[in-house]
Amino acid sequence: MLANAKRRFLDILASIYIYNEHRGYSSIDRVLQAVYARHPGEHDFIAAVEKHRRDERKHYLMFRHYFEQRGYMPYQVDITCGHIDRLIRLTFGCGIDELDTDGVIADDELFFKLCRIIMITEIRGMNQLDVILEDKIVGADDALVSIFKVIRKDEPSHWMPYRDWLADHDGGDPRWNELAADWFVHRSLVFWKVPSLYLSAALPRRTAWLDLSDPPGPLLEGAAA
Repeated sequence: MLANAKRRFLDILASIYIYNEHRGYSSIDRVLQAVYARHPGEHDFIAAVEKHRRDERKHYLMFRHYFEQRGYMPYQVDITCGHIDRLIRLTFGCGIDELDTDGVIADDELFFKLCRIIMITEIRGMNQLDVILEDKIVGADDALVSIFKVIRKDEPSHWMPYRDWLADHDGGDPRWNELAADWFVHRSLVFWKVPSLYLSAALPRRTAWLDLSDPPGPLLEGAAA
């Protein structure tokens, strides 16, 4: 019984992570569209964001392989488990998929905000990985630890370029309401959403992989390179 309880916790944790990695590279697509259009000469920043996108896609595929090796699908988690989803909704008033990319392209302040939100999310993710890698239950799963170590190694390169670019362009530090939204999303996920998923006996598993719905195009193709 104890082994089953631990297995369920790990599967829920990995299910939340695979969802967030997918939503992560989906949100970065918006940044890339905006920076390509508004700052085409920012080659170093563009390269850093493209790397971030490739890494998020890589992490997603690592979790997909993890579940494929175990012989079953992740649990069906949704937007309520998505850190970037909820943070964008709280700060922009809409979801990632409804974000007005043309509006972000046309307005420096909106683009700065999007960069700050992604930076905040990545810093939160880095700090949370430090906690997860110390967890004894997680530590017993070598495959999962290996994935988390790769992500932790990649994380600094995911938020530092945004910090540096914002500093160079007077984009400002994260606003108090953006930090408050991040705090709220994190606490509600850890202390409410994860326990509620764990206790939900009827929690279904996915029937299809998230990336099957990814739109075709150069952004997706570049991320797979």
